[in-house]
Amino acid sequence: MSNQAQSNTTLIVSSSPHIYDTESIPRIMWTVILSLIPAGIAGIFTFGYYCLYIVFLSVISSVITEIFMVLLRKQPVMNTIRDGSAVVTGILLAYTLPPSVSWYVPVVGSFFAIAIVKHAFGGLGNNIWNPALAARAFLQVAYPAVINSDWRVLQHGVGNLVQSITKVDPEGKLVDAITRATPLAKEAGVETYRLVQLFVGNVPGCIGETSVIALLFGGAYLIYKRYIHWYVPVCYIATVFFMALILPPRIVTPWANNPFYHIFAGGLFLGAFFMATDMVTSPLTKPGLVIFAVGTGVLTALIRFYSGYPEGVCYSILLMNTATPLIDRFTKPRLYGARVKKG
Repeated sequence: MSNQAQSNTTLIVSSSPHIYDTESIPRIMWTVILSLIPAGIAGIFTFGYYCLYIVFLSVISSVITEIFMVLLRKQPVMNTIRDGSAVVTGILLAYTLPPSVSWYVPVVGSFFAIAIVKHAFGGLGNNIWNPALAARAFLQVAYPAVINSDWRVLQHGVGNLVQSITKVDPEGKLVDAITRATPLAKEAGVETYRLVQLFVGNVPGCIGETSVIALLFGGAYLIYKRYIHWYVPVCYIATVFFMALILPPRIVTPWANNPFYHIFAGGLFLGAFFMATDMVTSPLTKPGLVIFAVGTGVLTALIRFYSGYPEGVCYSILLMNTATPLIDRFTKPRLYGARVKKG
């Protein structure tokens, strides 16, 4: 190289990172939204079009609250809205709600998720708990009668009728529906569902949690895109499977120690693929993620077996979210060249 060429060459020195990726927060968030669509379609087919209304209310309320909080904090509005995080929160919250819930429940829950759980802690990337799950836990306490009642599926979506009723939906249209107990109900003499019903989603439950095959399809797409680590949902589900085999049940039911029934029923797959894998509220290291997933599985099984609450996914993930800073502290990699203190 000539002296003149060398003099025209500029060496730029900057701080890290020096390697950039084409992936971005908006691309990841909108991909997650895409992967959640199959579960939403399954919910609409099983529970009716009112579910779409609940999802719409939840998403719109989340976005409006996001805009309000961003303006209140004097931050750029368009960048925050464009990233899609508020839409993801709205969808996930709606998916954890009963299909016949009143309109104000997703509105209140969305405000709590965005304003209190997310922005009160500094916005995206600073929240301690998963916003959708924290809002679901809040709604469970605020509206227990609304959240825990009126489990139903449409007549075309069930095979064996238990109790046929005619209900009037909020739009004034008559809806032929069937009231049935949820798969994890602990009352004596409740209905036990076939595994194929649980896998397809032909059971009562929350809007986006019942169809295992739809959630598997969306979760597999996120793993393919490398947006989530495969071992997190696998360790979570495998732990619940193992615990269901060995734990003595407090209330004996036909499915009490059926591990396949436990992993297919309730919101386990929704939580394992879309909530336990949250980048913000889960540990940073691989050992930490494994500890997080196993701990969540243990807590889920213990809540299901020994509490009065039939489901354990929501509270187990929130508890492990709380433990995430501690997990990160004890699993952080040692700095290259640093000495390890003995004793």
